[in-house]
Amino acid sequence: MSCRGAKSFCSAELLPSQRHHGKQAAPEWAEVNVSAVRTERPRRFGDVWLALELLRRLHLDRFFQNQLASTRPDIAWADLATIVIVARFCEPSSELYIAEHFYKNSALADLLGIPANKIYDNRLYRALDPLLPHKDQLQQHLKERFGKLFQINYDLMLYDVTSTYFEGEAAANPQAQHGHSRDHRSDCKQVCIALVVTKEGIPLGYEIFAGNTHDSKTVEDIVTKMEKLYGKADRIWIMDRGMTSPKTLTLLNEEHRRYILGMPKSQLKYFAAELEQEGWQTIREGLEVKLCSASLGREEEVFILCRSAARAAKEKAIHDRFLKCLEAELCQLQKSCDTGRVPSAQLAERRLGRLLERHQRAAAFFTITVRDNNGMVQVTWSQCEPQKTWAQISEGCYVLRSNVKNWTATELWQAYIQLTDAEAAFRIHKNDLELRPIWHQKEKRVHAHILVCFLAYVLWKCFGQMCKQAGLGDEPRKVIAELKNLQLTDVVLPTRKGIDIHLRCVSKPDPDLALLMHKLKLKPPVRLTPDHNL
Repeated sequence: MSCRGAKSFCSAELLPSQRHHGKQAAPEWAEVNVSAVRTERPRRFGDVWLALELLRRLHLDRFFQNQLASTRPDIAWADLATIVIVARFCEPSSELYIAEHFYKNSALADLLGIPANKIYDNRLYRALDPLLPHKDQLQQHLKERFGKLFQINYDLMLYDVTSTYFEGEAAANPQAQHGHSRDHRSDCKQVCIALVVTKEGIPLGYEIFAGNTHDSKTVEDIVTKMEKLYGKADRIWIMDRGMTSPKTLTLLNEEHRRYILGMPKSQLKYFAAELEQEGWQTIREGLEVKLCSASLGREEEVFILCRSAARAAKEKAIHDRFLKCLEAELCQLQKSCDTGRVPSAQLAERRLGRLLERHQRAAAFFTITVRDNNGMVQVTWSQCEPQKTWAQISEGCYVLRSNVKNWTATELWQAYIQLTDAEAAFRIHKNDLELRPIWHQKEKRVHAHILVCFLAYVLWKCFGQMCKQAGLGDEPRKVIAELKNLQLTDVVLPTRKGIDIHLRCVSKPDPDLALLMHKLKLKPPVRLTPDHNL
């Protein structure tokens, strides 16, 4: 180091001196004014780089390049698709926010080599339009790639349906309809999304249905589509009770498909005798199962009775609350009759009808009488003992049906309970990836939005499997949060010759993060060179 007036210079070893696509790289040696060294433009790097790395490991970068023929002279469709998927994985937001905030504040421009001023919302809106026609090939590609990376077993097909609602009228979308809302937004139009995942939660495919479609009416389309993509052999379909209908059973049995289905709660009454008999197998503390038969089934079917202590306690608390609320309102009605505010039996019956409508789940537990007793209206009630006894016996119980007869009750229950993986997939879609609400109004844009969320979830599950292999569990949320701490920063080195040398440096991870990255075999670059574009 040498001193020149008030400035200190030192000789610094930099990148090898060479040109990269016409750009002059930093010299190998230069005298630097250390007192004027500064950093500029810190931007998010860790999660963005991870998303691109996951796309690469799944060969989605190649798929996009091969399938999306670029007719744009400046930015390829494949790059635009990559941007919206990475943004959905890292920071779910609108296309306008991606263009005006996310892209310019992240390292995507550095990693993709696309200047921020070329990214704007209208361009991003159209980004996935060319990808939509290739959805089936994309799902097949992902299935094969997941199988090679993680040795996924595709014997169980877990199927579930959810809904997601719209903000706005969505008048231009014929699939936007009012229906049963899982988001408790019956005031909004919605679409239904049917998703098939493996027992590890790996997504195999999805379809979109009109918002007023009953779950059971989606089964035929999904089964046909999945078998077309993945074949029929060695598959067991697992569906909850919302899918069970005579038509579903006929469809599954007509070509000897294997299945494990939840049954409607109302059919539990066919097993009243078995509920009180012995022969239960304990799976774990508070959970019992038993195999049995019933006249409503086919010869090749078995039925699995399940009894959960935790579920029983929950259902009992719900029943008690409903009964207490109804009885309180009945007391209030009788008080109104006693004070003359309800002067006639007809008026009391109308009020009683509205009351029972509000408390439908408790109404069956009571026998209620309204009569005129010498000009005074009298409301009397008593609890229905048979209904109360049945509720106590059946609380916490549910029934499964299956034509897989060579499995034990425990094995059948364990397979069925993996439907929670499909439910977890919907929670990640809705919460972490912000599938809801949908602001797009056109059907094509809605399908593109859902495809983006599906692909972001694919990245999520890919990283989850990497975490599992590394012994970190299969929930990647905390690891992704840690990786967000990595930043890309421009380090500016003023030289003696008056030329500033700009180096794009990645922040050094702390020891804990470095250990996580070592276990995951992630090796982000220390510094980006002029040709470091993915």
